[in-house]
Amino acid sequence: MRDKPGATAVPLSLPRPRLPRPSRLRRPPLPGRRTVLKLLVLGVLAAAFAAQAVGALLPHVPLLLAATAGSLAAEGVLYRWQRGMVSLFAKSHADVTVRHVLRDLLLVVGLLRLGEQHREGVYAPLVAALLVFYGLHWAVQAVSVLVRRTRTLPVVTRNIDASALRLTPAPPLLLRRPGHRLAVFGLPASAGLLATAATDAPVWGAAGLGLSLTLALAGLCALLTRLLPGRRPAGEQEVLDWFEAWLAEYRPTVGLYFSGGASSAYQANMWLEPLARLEGRPVIVLRERFMVQRIAATDIPVVCLPKVSTLMRLEHSTLRVLLHPSNSGKTSQVLRIPTIKHAFVNHGESDKLSSCNPYAKAYDEVWVAGPAARERYALAEVGVEDKDVVEIGRPQLGAVRPHAGPPAPGAFTTVLYAPTWEGWDGNPGNTSVVEAGEHLVRALLADPAVRLLYKPHPLTGSVDPRARAADLRVRELVRAANRERGGPRPAPSAAAELARRTAELDRLTAPGFRSAADQAERMLRGPAPASGRAEAVARATAAWEEAYWASLPGWEHQVVTDVRPPLYTCFNRADLLISDVSSVISDFLASGKPYAVANTSGLAEDGFRKSFPTVVAATVLTPDAAGVPDLLDAVRHPELDELAGERAALALRLLGPAGPPPQERFAAAVRSLCAAAGEHRARMAERLATELPLPGPRRGPAQRPTASAGTPHAGQAEPRGRA
Repeated sequence: MRDKPGATAVPLSLPRPRLPRPSRLRRPPLPGRRTVLKLLVLGVLAAAFAAQAVGALLPHVPLLLAATAGSLAAEGVLYRWQRGMVSLFAKSHADVTVRHVLRDLLLVVGLLRLGEQHREGVYAPLVAALLVFYGLHWAVQAVSVLVRRTRTLPVVTRNIDASALRLTPAPPLLLRRPGHRLAVFGLPASAGLLATAATDAPVWGAAGLGLSLTLALAGLCALLTRLLPGRRPAGEQEVLDWFEAWLAEYRPTVGLYFSGGASSAYQANMWLEPLARLEGRPVIVLRERFMVQRIAATDIPVVCLPKVSTLMRLEHSTLRVLLHPSNSGKTSQVLRIPTIKHAFVNHGESDKLSSCNPYAKAYDEVWVAGPAARERYALAEVGVEDKDVVEIGRPQLGAVRPHAGPPAPGAFTTVLYAPTWEGWDGNPGNTSVVEAGEHLVRALLADPAVRLLYKPHPLTGSVDPRARAADLRVRELVRAANRERGGPRPAPSAAAELARRTAELDRLTAPGFRSAADQAERMLRGPAPASGRAEAVARATAAWEEAYWASLPGWEHQVVTDVRPPLYTCFNRADLLISDVSSVISDFLASGKPYAVANTSGLAEDGFRKSFPTVVAATVLTPDAAGVPDLLDAVRHPELDELAGERAALALRLLGPAGPPPQERFAAAVRSLCAAAGEHRARMAERLATELPLPGPRRGPAQRPTASAGTPHAGQAEPRGRA
C-alpha cells in the first residue's frame, strides 16, 4: 500500500525544505572523546588512591574520608559506564581485587596511624576480620569457578527437551561476578572502617565487617550447595550419551552448519525459513555457545557442539547433508566427516570476490541462484568444477512482492538507500557510504516528493572508522530533514496497535529468560516448541509489519537499523533501491523495480558495468549524486525507464527461472545430495563388510558397519550406523 497525500502526505507543491549545511549539523561524538573519558576516570581513581595514601600517612581524617569516598565513587562509575576499562585494569594486574585490597589497606594504615600505641590491640581484631573476609572472598570465587564448570555442558541446545540432564536455574549473578561481588560484599566493611576512622569508635568497623563476613559466608554456602550430588547437572559423559540418544530418536537428515562472530548471525538466519519448509528432520549445528541465542526464532532443533570431538559424533548419525551459508575457520573441521555431504549455499550473491571464494571447492556442491553465479565460478578459475554447481534460485525471495507500477500521482516516491559495509580488503569501492553517502542522501532529501528509507549494513564501521563516521552523518542528515519537514501523524491508536502487535510477537519469539540465566538454565527453559508455533509466528510477523508501517507518518524519512523490519519488507515499501555492488541488488531484482548503484570504484562507467555484471540493468550514480533527479523522473514516469527489459533479463540470469519455484528446486537439491550421501555410505559399508583394505568411515568403540544400503531422501529415515 503506497503512501497517499492528504492525511498522511505532504503536497508536492510545497517548497523544497532547506537542509542544514554540514557546518550546521550536530557532529557525532569525536573518537577522542571516549579516550578523554577513560583518562578522566583513570585520573580520578589514581588521584583518589594518592590522596588516600597521604591522608593515611599524615594522618589527616578529612582527606582520608574524602579520598576513600571518591575512590569508591570512581569504582561505581567504572562498572556502570566504563566497562571497557575493567578489562584494561585486569590486564594491567590492577583488577578490582587489587584495588579493593589497596583501598582497605590504606584505611587500616590510617586507623593505626590515628590511634595511640595502646589502641593497636583494639584495631587488631578488625584487621583479622578483614583478612578473614578476603579469605572468604577468594573461597567464594574458587567455588563459583567450580560451579560454572559443572554447568558448562559439552553440548548446548535449543528447542530440545533437556530435562533429563537435571538442569537447574543459575546461581544469582552477584555470586558469579567477582568484581560486583567484592564491591557489594566489601562495601559494609569499607564503610565501617571509614566510620571508625571518623569517630574513633571500633564498633562501627566491627559492625561493617560483621555484615560483610555474613554476606560472604552466605554466598559461599549458597554456592557449595550447588556442588552437592543432587544439585549438580549431568556430567560430561552423561550429556554426550544423552545427545547420542537424542540423535538416534530424532534422526536428523539435513542440517545448517554455522560458525561466526556475534554480528554475523544474519547469514544463518536468512536460511531458517527455507530450511524449516524442507521435508525430513532439519537441525541447526553451531560451534559458538553465544550463537545459540543469536539464531532467530525457529522451531528447528539447535545444537551447539564447541569441541571437535563432540562434533565428530555426527559422523555416525543419520545426518546426510549440511548446508553452509558462510566460510569460517571451523568449517574445515566439519568437512572432515566423510559420511556427510556438504553444500555451500552462501548468504547472498554479488560480483564481489567473496562470491567465488576458492574455499568453495572444499564442498561437495556449490548451490547458487542462477546461471550468472555458475559463470562467475567458471571465470574465476578457483577450482570449482561446473558439475558441482547447482542452481536452486533464492528461496528466501518469496516474500518480495512484484512491481506494482510507479508511485500514484501525488504520492511520495519511497527510496531505499541500503549501502553495504566496507569489507575486509579496504577497497574504496566496496561501500558508497564514505565517498557518496552524504551526497546521495542530500540529493534525495532535496526532492520534497521523496521519502527516504536508510538501512545501512549491520557491519558498517566495524573495520573502517570513516565508514562509521559517515554513517552517523547520514543519520543526522535524515533527522535534520525530518525536523524541517512536517505533517500529520497517525492517530494514537496506530502506536497502540503496534505496541500490541509487538507484545504478541515478542511473546511468541522472545526467549523469556531472566538476565541472570546462564546457558544451562536457557537449555532448561527452551524445550521443544509447541505445535503450530511457526504458523503463529508467521501470522504475528505479518501483522506486526503492517502495524509498524501504519504507525509511521507517510511523509517521514526513516533510519532502519533494527532486526525488524527486515530488508525484504523494505523492498516491498520502496519504489527505488540505491545500493552498492552486493547481494542486495541481486535480491531486489526479484521485485522488478528500478535500482541504482553508486560507483565509488574509480572506474569509468563502461568499465564499472563490465567489471560487475549485476550493474548491467542499473542506473550508475557518480559519487556527487548528479544523476539522482533524472533517476527519480524515470521512476515516476515509466516511459522514461529504459532499463526495464534489461532488469527482467538480468533477474533471469541472476536468480534463475521463476518455475519451478526456488523452494522446490532447493528441496530437490537436498534430496539429490542426501541420496548421494546414502549411496556413499552404502559403498563404504560394503567395503568394510568385505574387509577390503580401502579407507572407510571411522568406527567408534561401540560401532560396527551399517548393513543398510538404501538411499533414502531428506524425508526418509536411515538406520544409524550403530549396534
